[in-house]
Amino acid sequence: MDFAASQDAFAQALLNAGQPLPAGVTTARGEADASRFAIYRNNVFVGLTRALAQRFPVTEQLVGTEFFTAMARAFAQDNKPTSPLIIAYGDSFPDFIAGFAPAAALAYLADVARIEAAWTRAYHAADAPLLDLPALSARVPDDLVHLRLPPHPSAALICSEHPVGTIWAAHQGDEVVPVETWRAEAVLVVRPVMTVELNILPPQDAAFARALFGGAPLGEASQIALACAPAFDVGTALVGLHALGAFAALHQGDVP
Repeated sequence: MDFAASQDAFAQALLNAGQPLPAGVTTARGEADASRFAIYRNNVFVGLTRALAQRFPVTEQLVGTEFFTAMARAFAQDNKPTSPLIIAYGDSFPDFIAGFAPAAALAYLADVARIEAAWTRAYHAADAPLLDLPALSARVPDDLVHLRLPPHPSAALICSEHPVGTIWAAHQGDEVVPVETWRAEAVLVVRPVMTVELNILPPQDAAFARALFGGAPLGEASQIALACAPAFDVGTALVGLHALGAFAALHQGDVP
């Protein structure tokens, strides 16, 4: 077996508990040592579950350490790091939680995890200039309705049927604050300057923001929002999203 194949076999055995001991893993006497390899394998999984716990602290608080560790280990079994940066590990963890049967009773859990994943991505996202709203407002209306606004590189929108932004915020202090009103929330996670911010959008602006983040032009996004909330005001919503730093500066290719 060549060196590359040997490395691959070692990695496969290390990251899959059902794999046999790889060839060449022996004691100083040349004897196979499955017990020591099992300890090494367990340490790898402990490291991955700890990385998930650091990235998803509120998710862990909601289910408890024992449940979270079991869930994280189940995720790690079939989802190995794809980047040498451990901070990127767990991007798909929220989707895993959504399909994890033992967590089904907590319907909001996956969306809380999506907020935490977005928070990490926002923290490490590229810096970029923000949308110039005065310059945008100077454009003629016929141009505006066809204009698509690029989200800021750090921005992510999480739309949930549950008050996930409120739940996340309730776990940021020493004491958990009870959620008084249970309703759907659209949450904008963004780092417009130096600090990652979590913003719960006004309910009437949620469909507008979702459409814009999905690539719809301003005119279409406004129509979608009005169909969902007759009281929607495009000017107020756009100014509000701009103030939060939701959109990046326009480039020549963005202009119709």
